[in-house]
Amino acid sequence: MLRGLYTAAGGMITQQRTHDTVTNNIANINTPGFKQGYSLARSFPQALVTAMGTDEVAAGRPNGQLGRLTTGVFAEENVSIYGQGDLEETNNPYDFALQSNIQVPGMQFDSTGKSVDENGTVTFQPHAFFTMLDASGQRRYSLNGKFTVNDAGELTNASGNRLVDQTGAPIVLRDAAGEPLRDFKVTDKGIFVDRTGEALLDANGDPLRLLITKAENPNLLMREGNGLYAIRPEDEGTLTQVLDTDVSEVRQGYIERSNVDPTQAMVDMMTAQRAYEANQKVIQFYDRSLEKAVNEIGRI
Repeated sequence: MLRGLYTAAGGMITQQRTHDTVTNNIANINTPGFKQGYSLARSFPQALVTAMGTDEVAAGRPNGQLGRLTTGVFAEENVSIYGQGDLEETNNPYDFALQSNIQVPGMQFDSTGKSVDENGTVTFQPHAFFTMLDASGQRRYSLNGKFTVNDAGELTNASGNRLVDQTGAPIVLRDAAGEPLRDFKVTDKGIFVDRTGEALLDANGDPLRLLITKAENPNLLMREGNGLYAIRPEDEGTLTQVLDTDVSEVRQGYIERSNVDPTQAMVDMMTAQRAYEANQKVIQFYDRSLEKAVNEIGRI
C-alpha cells in the first residue's frame, strides 16, 4: 500500500516540475531568443526496487510482476528545444538575429533538433550563438540579439554583457568624433562594413567580424539567466567558430522571437494540472484506506 502511495507522490512531484517548466516558457514568450524548455519524465529505475529484495527476486523477476507493481515516474531533466524562432523586424541597426540550420552529413533532424539512427544513438543538431563577455570577463553565449552601445562604444545587452568579435575582444563602434556609430551594415556572415561597403577594421587591422560560436550539442549549455548560457570546462571542446560553409546567417535590424507555442503551452499546463489532481486523489484514497485500517480493523 505504501509503495503505491510513494508512486502517486512521485507522480505529483513530476507533474509539478512539468507545470513549472511550462509556466516559465509562458513567462518568457516575449523574451527575444528564448528557447522553450521541455521536462523529461522517466520511469523509476527498477534496479533500485529489485535491489531491495533478495538475489533470487532480483535475478528471477527483473521485468516481471515486481516491475508492474513498483513502476513510478520522476522528472529526469529539463532540456531546451532549439528550433528556430520567428524573426521580428525592428529597424534598429544594433539588433541582430541568428538564423541557424547547421546540418550534419548523414543526419536528418526532427522539429526538436535531434536525430536517432537505427541503433538508437541520438545526435543533436548544432546551433549558432552570439559570443559574449560577462562582468568577470568570462565567455558566455546568447541568442538574444537586442543590443545597445554603452559609453565606451561597446555593443552590450540589457545586462551590460559585451558582444565580442572574432578575436575575442569587445566590439567597439565609434565614429571619428567619438560618437556611437550608426551608419554601418552587418553582412549575413557577421562582417561590419560602412555605408560604402568597406569593411570596418578591428584592433589588429583585420575586418571586424562577429564571433559566432557553434555548439555541437547545444544541450550541454547551461542556462544562467538573462538570456545567457555557460559551458562546463570539460565540454568546451564541443564549441567551435561557425564556418562560412555552415548554414548560419546574421540578420541586422531583426531579433529572433521566442519559439514558445502559446497554444501548446496552455495544453501542456492543463494536462499537467489534471495529472497532478489525479495523483492527488490516489493519495487521498490511500489516506482513507490507512485511516480505516488503523481506526476500524485495528480495534478487532
